[in-house]
Amino acid sequence: MAYRISDIFTRLLLSFFLIFAATLVNAQQKATPKSGEGIAAFLLRHNRSPKKYMDDFLELNKSRLGRKQELRLGVSYIIPPVKSGKSDSKSASVSKNNRKKTVYEPLFGKSNATVKIRSRRLEGACFYVVSGHGGPDPGAIGKSGKHELHEDEYAYDIALRLARDLMEEGADVHIIIQDAKDGIRNGSYLSNSKRETCMGDAIPLNQVARLKQRCDKINSLYSSDRKRYSYCRAIFIHVDSRGKGKQMDVFFYNAQGSTLGKRLATTMKNTFEAKYDKHQPNRGFSGTVSERGLYVLGHTTPVSVFVELGNIQNQSDLRRLILSSNREALAKWLKDGFIADYNKSK
Repeated sequence: MAYRISDIFTRLLLSFFLIFAATLVNAQQKATPKSGEGIAAFLLRHNRSPKKYMDDFLELNKSRLGRKQELRLGVSYIIPPVKSGKSDSKSASVSKNNRKKTVYEPLFGKSNATVKIRSRRLEGACFYVVSGHGGPDPGAIGKSGKHELHEDEYAYDIALRLARDLMEEGADVHIIIQDAKDGIRNGSYLSNSKRETCMGDAIPLNQVARLKQRCDKINSLYSSDRKRYSYCRAIFIHVDSRGKGKQMDVFFYNAQGSTLGKRLATTMKNTFEAKYDKHQPNRGFSGTVSERGLYVLGHTTPVSVFVELGNIQNQSDLRRLILSSNREALAKWLKDGFIADYNKSK
């Protein structure tokens, strides 16, 4: 059978195209995630900006992702090809040159509102800092002499200090419970109020509605934050109330079945234990880590930890709260725990 030259050329061209297409598919860069690694961290590890490549990644790998678009161990994922134009390394260089050197947060109070960024140890991390109770609910109530001490006021002061410390390390922080008037306070006996809001929204009195409100706020923020940050964590800060004779160390809860939550809580506990060994070597530390089916842990999407800072009824534990230097130390140790856990996630 005779073939025209044009037919032969067409067949050769088609064969070449098919070979080229197959080579292109096989050349797609793939990799498997590390344990506990999210999509943003995975992209950063392969020199892709999450902000620029997240949508491409999700489209290329939609059949490989878990139910909540999480990475699965042992699965190979396609790394989006580098886009034309300026390279990511150049963009990263420009971004570094344009980094903020200070952050302004009026919630910290006039004298603390300007936050100088001192390091980048938590760059790429995002936090949701939640002080317990607030608004119409004061939480646990203790007494020191004639002073009535409300849990929500002391938890809030420590939460603000923690948020500020995290910002100093280059992290982005959402302060979920807010008081427009009370900044960071250095007094021993903090005045009580019902002004607190959930990021501007009135806090309900009903317990379930109150807890749902803060979880919904966190989850809404996280839905976009997870595309921009390699590490997102929430912390709920509380003070316990038990018998007056019950002295307690700081202890930590994680959500049931949360491997990363348990790692975070354990890292926090180990950090506190090391701090006590250094600053009070003969005292010892009896803080614990345990799983709890608490509403906020079970209904918050990002990895979370719940912290109890002591017993507000015990006079020895009260010193941990009343002295502003102790509140500052608690905040710094929580921050150090986050840094240690963040480094484990890399």
